[in-house]
Amino acid sequence: MIPYPHIDPTLIRIGPIHVRWYGVMYVLGFLAAYVLIQRQTRSKSIGLQGNVAQDLVFYLAVGLVVGARLGYIVFYQFENLDHYLSRPLDIFATWLGGMSFHGGLLGCVIAGWLFCRRRRLPFWAVADSVTVTAPVGLGLGRLGNFINGELFGRPSDVPWAMIFPGGGPLARHPSQLYEAFFEGAVLFGILWGLRKRNFHDGFMVAAFLFLYGLFRFFLEFFREPDPHLGFVLGPLSMGQLLCVGMILAAVGLEAFLRRRAPTPKTPNAGQNVISSGSRGPIT
Repeated sequence: MIPYPHIDPTLIRIGPIHVRWYGVMYVLGFLAAYVLIQRQTRSKSIGLQGNVAQDLVFYLAVGLVVGARLGYIVFYQFENLDHYLSRPLDIFATWLGGMSFHGGLLGCVIAGWLFCRRRRLPFWAVADSVTVTAPVGLGLGRLGNFINGELFGRPSDVPWAMIFPGGGPLARHPSQLYEAFFEGAVLFGILWGLRKRNFHDGFMVAAFLFLYGLFRFFLEFFREPDPHLGFVLGPLSMGQLLCVGMILAAVGLEAFLRRRAPTPKTPNAGQNVISSGSRGPIT
């Protein structure tokens, strides 16, 4: 067992204003997305630069926060919906905790679609450019969870187990760090490498959904289920059921995108023909 590093969740206190590490991680994630989006060749070809990229990140930030909060209430607090209906202001009380990745993902999809519709940009091409950057924010968010001492793992006797402040006297898996590594660093490395391949628009989205769902499903076996839900289907948690949905959605999306992609023309002798349905590498 190793000691849990007690880090003050509040980075800065200025009178009644408290700047928390978790919020800083969100900001850093969006800043990283803004920089990485513009570094990709595909982004440059569709005009995701400067003010356009700034507007896109703003849309995504709003969609993420709203979607994550509503997703938490719908997916994880459905037994307490009467409370939120009677006290609707509590829906916006994000400082009390309660954000859902899957809800945030849906919020980003809707916000991104509205942005592309307004700017008349190709949705799947934009989504690919954004998706490549998503693991950076996910990894930072898990580090924020670790600092907060929340979403800790199940009891364990592994040498690196920790006793979390809110987890009772038992040593537990530091599952937030597992997720930060696999859902953040590893997933980013895979997607950042795949972006150089010549795939149809939307492939990076499908790859992200599949890989994240796979990683998260496995890592949930080390994470303590939400106490008010527990296991919702045999040994599976709510997070795992949502990840199964992500994996199935990824397979269905890829099948749909392959069907709608134009068929490459047969090249004439001595000619190199590039399919109009293919695209250059996303660098």
